[in-house]
Amino acid sequence: MDRSAIVHDNFLRRVAANDLPAGAEPAGPLDAALAASIYRSGCLSRALDLKSRAMQAKRQGFYTIGSSGHEGMAAIAAALRPTDMAFLHYRDAAFQIQRGEQVSGQSTTWDMLLSFACSSEDPISGGRHKVLGSRALNIPPQTSTIASHLPKAVGAAYSIGAARRHRPDHACLPDDAIIFCSFGDASANHSTAQGAFNTAQWTSYQSVPLPLLFCCEDNGIGISTKTPRGWIGATFTQRPGLKYFTCDGLDIFDTYATAQAAADYVRRSRKPAFLHIRTVRLYGHAGADVATAYLPKAEVEAEEANDPLLHSVRLLSQSGAMQPAQALEAYKATHARVERVADEVVTRPHLQTAQQVMASLIPPTRDCRPSNGPGADARTAVFGSDMRAMDEPQPMSRLINWALTDLMLEHGEIVMMGEDVGRKGGVYGVTQKLRDRFGSDRMIDTLLDEQSILGLAIGMAQNGFVPMPEIQFLAYLHNAEDQLRGEAATLPFFSNGQYTNPMVLRIAGLGYQKGFGGHFHNDNSVAVLRDIPGLILAVPSNGADAAKMLRECVRLAREEQRVVVCLEPIALYPMRDLHAEKDGEWMRRYPDPAERIALGEVGITGDGRDVAIVTFGNGAYLSNQALPQIKAAGINPRIVDLRWLSPLPDQALDAAVDGCKAILIVDETRHCGGVAEALMAHFHETSTAELARLTAKDSFIPTGPAYAVTMPSTDGIVEAVRNLVEGKS
Repeated sequence: MDRSAIVHDNFLRRVAANDLPAGAEPAGPLDAALAASIYRSGCLSRALDLKSRAMQAKRQGFYTIGSSGHEGMAAIAAALRPTDMAFLHYRDAAFQIQRGEQVSGQSTTWDMLLSFACSSEDPISGGRHKVLGSRALNIPPQTSTIASHLPKAVGAAYSIGAARRHRPDHACLPDDAIIFCSFGDASANHSTAQGAFNTAQWTSYQSVPLPLLFCCEDNGIGISTKTPRGWIGATFTQRPGLKYFTCDGLDIFDTYATAQAAADYVRRSRKPAFLHIRTVRLYGHAGADVATAYLPKAEVEAEEANDPLLHSVRLLSQSGAMQPAQALEAYKATHARVERVADEVVTRPHLQTAQQVMASLIPPTRDCRPSNGPGADARTAVFGSDMRAMDEPQPMSRLINWALTDLMLEHGEIVMMGEDVGRKGGVYGVTQKLRDRFGSDRMIDTLLDEQSILGLAIGMAQNGFVPMPEIQFLAYLHNAEDQLRGEAATLPFFSNGQYTNPMVLRIAGLGYQKGFGGHFHNDNSVAVLRDIPGLILAVPSNGADAAKMLRECVRLAREEQRVVVCLEPIALYPMRDLHAEKDGEWMRRYPDPAERIALGEVGITGDGRDVAIVTFGNGAYLSNQALPQIKAAGINPRIVDLRWLSPLPDQALDAAVDGCKAILIVDETRHCGGVAEALMAHFHETSTAELARLTAKDSFIPTGPAYAVTMPSTDGIVEAVRNLVEGKS
C-alpha cells in the first residue's frame, strides 16, 4: 500500500480513537486562534501533497516532492511578517499557506493546485514549473534543490541596510524587514550553502548589518543518504557571528516561540541567526521514491507514528484551542475542499507553444527616473585632474574607469562589489579612485568567494539596486556559474516576469595576456555564458566601445531588468599601439557620456567586398593589425566587430557582410564549443559567401613564451584570408 495512504488512514484512525503521540505540554506565546490557524495550514499542506500524487497518477499533475512532515513551518511563518522576504525550501508549502493567512485576498488552495497542474493560469510561474512562490506574499520562486538560493538571501539581507543609506527608486523591502531563508539538512553540507554561512558570519563579525534568518529543516536524510545524528547542531552551535536557535518542528507551540525569539533577535540586532527545526519526512523523497527500498520498514513506521499533525491535534486539545473531534473534522473538510477545487483546476489551460513558454525569458521593462546626467560642476569635482586627460587618447582600462565613474554619478542605485574592487582598485587598476569618489557603501570589497559575490549582487538587485559585480578572471566564474544559470537568469522565467534581478557582471578574461598566470588568468572559454537563455554577453575590443557598451549594459539592466555580462579583454586593458611601438593607434578618446552602442549594433571597419572578417575582442585588434598585409596582397577587406556575443546580432551581421564574396570568422575561443560554431551555422543559413573560420585550438593556455600559440595570430589571419580568397581553404 502507498505510504501516503497509510499515513492518511493512520491519522483518521488515531484521531478518532484519541490515540495521540506523547510529547511536551503546550507552552509559550501562541494563542488559541493562531494555533488553530497553523494546524489548518498543516492540514491543507497535507491534503495538497496527497492530491498531487493522485493528479500525477492521472497525468493531471507533474510534481510530487511534498511537504508532509514539515507542517511545523506554518508556525515559523506565523512568527514572521509578510514583509519579510522568504526564500523557501521546496518542502515549505505549509509556510506559504500560513503566510497567505496574513495577507488578505489570497486563494492559496486554487493557486497551488494550478501550480501542480502546470496550468498557464498559475499565478507565480504561469505553468512553467511547480514552485512555491507568490508576489503578494513576498516569496520569490525557488527551483533550487542544493541551496543555491542561500547566497542571494545573504545579498538581500545586506541590501536592507544598504537601502537605509542609499535608497534606490525600486526598493521593495522596508527598513525593519528581515530575510528568511530555509533549506534541508542535506543541503546544509553543500559548498554553496557553506559559502553563504561563511559570508554571513564574515559580514556579521565586522558588525555590518545583515538581518537574515537561516532555517535548517532537519529531517535527518537527503533522499537516501542519512545526516549523522546531531550533525547540524554540532556544526552550527558555536559559529562566530551566527546565533543558534533550535526547536522541535513536531511541536507548533515550541516552534512558534523559538521562531519568534529568533526573528526578534535578527530584527533587533540586525545580525544573522540560524534556526534549527527538527522535522520528519513522510512519504519518502518524492512520488516515485519508495523509502522502504532503502530504509527498514520499522524505521519508516516510527517516523509515521511521529506525524506532526497528530502532535498538533494533541497540543490543540491540551491547550483548549480545539478538541480532537473538531480537528478531525477540519482535516476531513480540508481534504474535501481540495478535491472539489482540483476537479476544476484540471480543466484550466496549459502552455502550448514555444512562444508561450519563452514569453517570460525576457523580463518586463520598468519605469525609471529620467536622468540628464550629473552637472558639469559635479563631474569636475569628482573627476578632478582626470578631466584634462579626457582630451587625449587613452587605453581601455582608463576609459572603462571613467565610464564607471559617470554611470555611478548618474545613477545612485549602482553598486559595485567584488574582491579588491574598492581599496586596491582592482587587479588591473580599472576601478581605481572609485572608492574615494563614492565610498565603501557603493564600492564593496568582498571576501574571496565568487558565489558570494554573485549572490550579493542577485540579492541586492531584488531590492532595487543595479549591481555591477566583478569577477577578477573568467576562469574564476566557473566556480560560481550556477548563480547565473540557476538563479539570476531563471528568476523572471519561473516568476512569469514578476521577480527580476538585473545586473551588469564585469569579468576580466580571454587570452593573450603576456607572462602571467597561464590558464587561470587567460581563459578563452565563453560557452558557459552563451548558452544561458536570456543572458546578454558583451565583449568590447577598444576603450571607446567599452565605455559606450557599458552605458548600454547599465541601461539594459536598469530599464529592461536584464542580466548582462560584460567580458573585458585583459590583454587590451593596457593596449596602446597597433602596428609599431608608440604609435598609439589602439587608444581612444573618452566618448561623450551621452554616447552608447545599442544592443545588437556591430562595428564595421572598411567597406571592402573581397572578404568580411567577422570577429570580436582580441580578434578585432589582431585583424586590424593584419590589415596592411591583407591590403598589400591586393585583397580589399572589411572587419566586422561583433561586440555582442549573446544573443548574436543576426540582422546586423547580415547587413554588415552584405555584398562580400567571402567571410572569415576569427574566433579566439576554442574550435569546439566556441563562438565560431554559431557564426558558421548562421552564415550557412543566410549567406552564399564562401565561409572559413580561424579559431583557437582545443587547449588550455600555458604560461610563458607560448602563451599565444594556441590562439589566432596576425600572421594566421593574413594566411587564412589569402587562402579563403584564393580558393585554398
